[in-house]
Amino acid sequence: MSDWDPSSWRAKTALQQPIYADSDSLQGVLQQLGDRPPLVTRWEIDRLKTQLALAANGDAFLLQGGDCSESFAACRADPIEKKLKVLLQMSLVLVYGLKKPIIRVGRIAGQYAKPRSSDTETRDGVTLPSYRGDCVNRSPFTPEDRLTRPQNLLAAYEHSAQTLNYLRALTEGGFADLKHPENWELDFVSLSPQSDEYHQMVRGIGDSLNFLDVLGGVTRAELSRVDFYTSHEALLLAYEEALTRQPSGEAEWYNLGTHFPWIGDRTRMIDGAHVEYFRGIKNPIAVKVGPSTTSDGLIELLDLLNPEREVGRMTLICRFGAERIAESLPLLIAAVQQSNHPVLWSVDPMHGNTMTTENGIKTRHFDQILSEVRESFAIHARHGTIVGGIHLELTGNNVTECIGGAGGLSSGDLSTAYESNVDPRLNYEQAMEIAFLIAKQARVAGPEL
Repeated sequence: MSDWDPSSWRAKTALQQPIYADSDSLQGVLQQLGDRPPLVTRWEIDRLKTQLALAANGDAFLLQGGDCSESFAACRADPIEKKLKVLLQMSLVLVYGLKKPIIRVGRIAGQYAKPRSSDTETRDGVTLPSYRGDCVNRSPFTPEDRLTRPQNLLAAYEHSAQTLNYLRALTEGGFADLKHPENWELDFVSLSPQSDEYHQMVRGIGDSLNFLDVLGGVTRAELSRVDFYTSHEALLLAYEEALTRQPSGEAEWYNLGTHFPWIGDRTRMIDGAHVEYFRGIKNPIAVKVGPSTTSDGLIELLDLLNPEREVGRMTLICRFGAERIAESLPLLIAAVQQSNHPVLWSVDPMHGNTMTTENGIKTRHFDQILSEVRESFAIHARHGTIVGGIHLELTGNNVTECIGGAGGLSSGDLSTAYESNVDPRLNYEQAMEIAFLIAKQARVAGPEL
């Protein structure tokens, strides 16, 4: 596109961008980022786009999950392994139930920035800048911690690189071997009500793989590795611009800081800087859509972001809330059908169901999360369309951040292990319950699911 380059977003209004007191320091950091090696390759990105095209047509399923906001402190072996373990276990359940390939994408290795509803936060009469993620400032409520620091952008790149390096070692080196799912066990897995059902499923899959071994129909290499991709909300446009490159010999631009960036619900304005940036990169991209999304506005957005109607390019991550999905989603489905835009429909049952307890703790009720998942599949079935993915905020830690679920967590339990600095996440038990729900519905509903 002759009218686009990685910096053309600067001529547009850019929301949710931090303010830096030292512009010279910021420019120096961005220059350093521009000189750093890419974090991912265009071949990985193109492979993911091909797989997402299958999901858009109902021949695969996208499982996207991870922290609402990564922290630099969690860039350690144990937390990374736990996130991968829960996604691998969920994907195994989904493979078994859906009988189709699962595309595994983590909200990881770059999810260090978060949009906020207010630029400031007030506690006990003291007002400070809001916490916007570790790549901007720090979570503790002190003037020093809430300073916006350009050097945090370099730290975000470094922590992303370290996380990616370990993820690749795990997924390529045998950790993800389908013949040894015991590698994926979490210390507290035996406490889950889903534990017996999961292990019975694993034994059945193991028997099937042994049978294939006897027939010679599958190689060891095919079983010992999985594709695993990264994603994050591309919120801080200066950072994303610095990692946007033209691979050698290519005329096209790729964001080589992640495989699968998305635009958030707060920044998807048609004439805004985020949409301007996204329209020029070749990555598969996603857009969060919610109750404020209009049919005409969505089609205008799709026309701009995917004018060539490339299958696999566009994912719509739907986050309406259990109480509003029935009135909102059908209108958007009808508009997209009429426009003939190829999209992958993904359900995000987390962000529309956030609530605050009487004690001021942000949480989500698991019943509402399950309700939105069920309703999404039902609505798409009635319209002849396909739910091709699910987008979840989850962790491999045994946290108590969302109430409800098989474990029966109540609002009084939240303080037991509430670790998130921003939004509440599903714990292992709750995440697996959603995976089993989708798998069981598939067995009941058949191909139309």
